[in-house]
Amino acid sequence: MSIAIGEVISVKGINIVVELYEESNKETLFYKGERFNGVSIQEHIIIRRGFKDIVAIVQGEYLDEKLPTESGRTFVRKIELKPIGYYQEEQFCEGIKYLPMIRDVAYLMSDAQVRQVYGEADDDFVVGEILKEELPISLPWASLFNTHIGVFGNTGSGKSNTLTTLYTKLFSQKLKQINGKSHFVVIDFNGEYTGAQLCTELEFKKVYDLDTRKDGRSKFPLSEAVFWDEEIFGILFKATENTQKPFLKRIITGRERFKDLPDSLQNYTKKILIKALTSTSPKKEFAELIIEIADIVHADDLKQKTLQLSWHSKNVNFYVLNTGTYLNGGLDDFGYKNYFEASINQLKIKILSHFEELKLRVNLQLLSDLVNGFVQFDHIQPLLKRIESSLTSLQRVIEIGENPKVHLLTVVSLRKSNQEIKKIIPLLLAKYYYDGHKVTVINDSPPKKTFHMIIDEAHNILSMQSNRESESWKDYRLELFEEIIKEGRKFGFYLTLSSQRPADISSTIMSQIHNFFIHRLVNDRDLLLLENSISTLDALSRSMIPNLARGCAVVTGTSFDIPMIVQFKALAKEAQPDSGDVDLTKLWG
Repeated sequence: MSIAIGEVISVKGINIVVELYEESNKETLFYKGERFNGVSIQEHIIIRRGFKDIVAIVQGEYLDEKLPTESGRTFVRKIELKPIGYYQEEQFCEGIKYLPMIRDVAYLMSDAQVRQVYGEADDDFVVGEILKEELPISLPWASLFNTHIGVFGNTGSGKSNTLTTLYTKLFSQKLKQINGKSHFVVIDFNGEYTGAQLCTELEFKKVYDLDTRKDGRSKFPLSEAVFWDEEIFGILFKATENTQKPFLKRIITGRERFKDLPDSLQNYTKKILIKALTSTSPKKEFAELIIEIADIVHADDLKQKTLQLSWHSKNVNFYVLNTGTYLNGGLDDFGYKNYFEASINQLKIKILSHFEELKLRVNLQLLSDLVNGFVQFDHIQPLLKRIESSLTSLQRVIEIGENPKVHLLTVVSLRKSNQEIKKIIPLLLAKYYYDGHKVTVINDSPPKKTFHMIIDEAHNILSMQSNRESESWKDYRLELFEEIIKEGRKFGFYLTLSSQRPADISSTIMSQIHNFFIHRLVNDRDLLLLENSISTLDALSRSMIPNLARGCAVVTGTSFDIPMIVQFKALAKEAQPDSGDVDLTKLWG
């Protein structure tokens, strides 16, 4: 046995008080060649209860006055402990199974015993050291990377370094073993991982640097089958559930039915234009849509003639300016046959890009639905405007052709993208990869492949607070990620979230995270959320969060026996994420 330091004098629930011997106040002690730390806050103590050793951690200490004696007032030092586990057959077991009794003796723990509590360090996966004991700490990688992970901390707290360290260690040690069995995708809002970060062997890494400012060469590829999907369109264009999504579904269904027929789009365009121009119940909006369609297919003659149409509100039909010719409806109508028929017969559609085809089909479908009285123009027009405004940006970041080739690590940088694309692309990627991975492993139990999606600055996409989007769109966005974090584990699909503001993230998502790396946080809302979301976080560790040093984090969760305060090592300069502070000495001289 080691050095005895005191005796238990109080046990109330799991709160234990030990009265220390007078000679127990030294900072460091040596016994039989072993080093022992003295008693202080967060030190580990063993309490012998019969043949059982109970491990406890010091939570607080105070002086208590003894009864006065002839020599005057004297004080005794007392410490408050909380049990964290016990030894059984010389193996440390986490959790409270035994509690001490009054007069049980407390002993110091040697460095070797403390190291056993936190697990022997695997030299390949050492990421730092325990702050108090300065013992090297390694990741239990086998039980960590098959969980949802959260890395949280204020700007400058070392959050990005920790996130990078986790995956840099994994790829440096297990690259060949996991290649082909797992896929890692980083959604990088600030372009911090586009260089040699995370994985130094660049043949295993693919970077998509999406830029909405110009039509660049780095575009995220999607196959035609994936792009022409009503759910994908619903995401891209924020379609409402009851009116706009059924409208998009009609577009997809019609295209799928006739796309293999020769000149089907050209014949369909002519058919809809004829129905609109010969309708006996025309609507004022027809002219605007025909002009747009003519512009897309470069039918300049049809466009110029349609621009000459004016709406007669009393007769409820169109007439041609300065001619006295009216469109009264019917295939034999003089106005149509004399003025439009030749232009429509001459209409030829050349090869269109998928984005141009989408724009054309949306306008044709709306024109067709208006002719048939299926929709109100005011219900679909907002969708039409969103599609028109989004297509320019989407064409610059998405390429329709083949699905992306699978690399071990894929980084999608949104640093050069506008706010709209920053909202849409993460959602698109999450749905594309989640649905695809589920199909791959649906018949395997457990899954034979895993998928790991890493979202840096996750509050940008998982925030509950957003005034720039509709409630229905926000609900859809959150529901998708909530489904992934609740159901993804069954399919081997795991999320790693990094954020400065955990309180902004959906509480459902936060409650499903298994392991936490918590750097300095000072906001009361963030601290309250952590208190309510993390059952494994003890009061002492929680109280230290606002004052943690840079690079220091509270590590807790299902993969760790007890909460630890770990000082993470700084990575080499070339491996660090591009998130460093500006050096004003160099900048300003």
